[in-house]
Amino acid sequence: MTADWVRDLLHVTDIFILTYFLAINSSYLVLIVLAGAEFVHHLRRIPFAGHEETYRSPLTEPISVLVPAHNESAGIVQSVQAMLALRYPVFEIIVIDDGSSDDTFQRLEEEFGLVEVPRVVPDATPTRGGIISIHVPKDRPDPLVVVRKENGGKTDALNTGINVAQYPLVCMVDADSILDPQALLSVAKPFSDDPVRTVASGGVIRVANGCSVVAGRIVDVRMPRQWLPRVQVVEYLRAFLLGRTGWSRLGGLLIISGAFGIFRKELLIEVGGLAHDCIGEDAELVVRLHKHLRRQKRDYRIVFVAEPVSWSEAPSTLKVLGKQRRRWHRGIAEILGKHRPMILNPRYGRIGMVAMPYYVLFELLAPVIELAGVILVPLGLYVGAVDARFAVVFVSVAYGYALLLNLIALTVEEYSFHRYHRWTDLVASVLASIVENVGYRQLTALWRTMGMWSAIRGGKHVWGEMTRTGFQTVQTQPFDKAPEAPATTREDARAEAGS
Repeated sequence: MTADWVRDLLHVTDIFILTYFLAINSSYLVLIVLAGAEFVHHLRRIPFAGHEETYRSPLTEPISVLVPAHNESAGIVQSVQAMLALRYPVFEIIVIDDGSSDDTFQRLEEEFGLVEVPRVVPDATPTRGGIISIHVPKDRPDPLVVVRKENGGKTDALNTGINVAQYPLVCMVDADSILDPQALLSVAKPFSDDPVRTVASGGVIRVANGCSVVAGRIVDVRMPRQWLPRVQVVEYLRAFLLGRTGWSRLGGLLIISGAFGIFRKELLIEVGGLAHDCIGEDAELVVRLHKHLRRQKRDYRIVFVAEPVSWSEAPSTLKVLGKQRRRWHRGIAEILGKHRPMILNPRYGRIGMVAMPYYVLFELLAPVIELAGVILVPLGLYVGAVDARFAVVFVSVAYGYALLLNLIALTVEEYSFHRYHRWTDLVASVLASIVENVGYRQLTALWRTMGMWSAIRGGKHVWGEMTRTGFQTVQTQPFDKAPEAPATTREDARAEAGS
């Protein structure tokens, strides 16, 4: 009797897990279709994008680019070089050295000839770590400001940057990011197109591992050599490029990555800056903006720009990747817990009725149910609660469907942006889509579950040490001594420079 009861329970549970996987993968497919429709409109608008007019217009709003840095010496110089080379009428780069224990500041000081200057900083947003000193280049006209402060975490560094910023738009960028030359023009375009309603805009994040960097610019886009970053390339395409583009088209975008997003400074000050009590400070800020503006019944837009504009170094070891995924999922859990009164609350429109319930069901709980499926379906097969045919259907829905979605995502990206120009890279992308479902997904599900459990237990928020290996920098040579490069490489570099 007891054995029959256990088998019946396992059978019902396995049916529920199968249905869940079918629902979550179908929801991803809907987002991909919406993103594909957005890309079609994007490609049609390219000839009329008006980037040149935006660049030359005196009405284009200036931007303060905030770069929080904690032990980022491996790539900080290349990253700042790329930002200083951005094509935008008026902007400033503010690097906030948040108590680094390595030579992050020394590298910046040596490269840009920094000198200390006196400056009064208002306390418009709350901060914890005090400012030690503020520096600017001595003999160069670069619009660069470097702030040294006591360690207070990424949130504190960004709030300090908001207080130091002098321009009406604030762009938050990770210190390990390299931006395309047109990045600010692309992601700031919604503010020019709809200056009254647009309050925030996010850009696509791409994996920089394996790419070549010259003078702070990506000149040769290639798939990483290691399989761990390769799988993350596919994952980023699905999540950043397609998932967030789909949500933006629905008007339900909840996440703008801290790796690249633009906000109105006055609104950031209005909501009190970034929250110190949440480890996912970037996404929590977006949810709080929705909450604040919905309560005030203001007409607003928070949008996502589909053009690939920001390149970031992905973790290349399991240890660093595990830290990242635990931190990300703990952030999601904390955000949904902090703003749970918004969930299924019609006062907040599609944010409360669609977007947040989706994140509870298909983001927060997904790793738990995935792990349950990995354990319970084989167990049900072993005790006879399910038959072999059900197991085949389960694997097809859970992993075959996911593989199909990855291939669709790669096809959409290739048709829309064509960032990878070598057949070998495309083959590696397809193989990485297969590898993702064998071991990688299950391991990240475990890490994400640990992150959720950490949020439930509470405890100290830690920014964490994300070890960087640095970008693959190409050493330039005098023109008359430079070796002849293969034709394919020159074509790829020209394609990158013109994109």
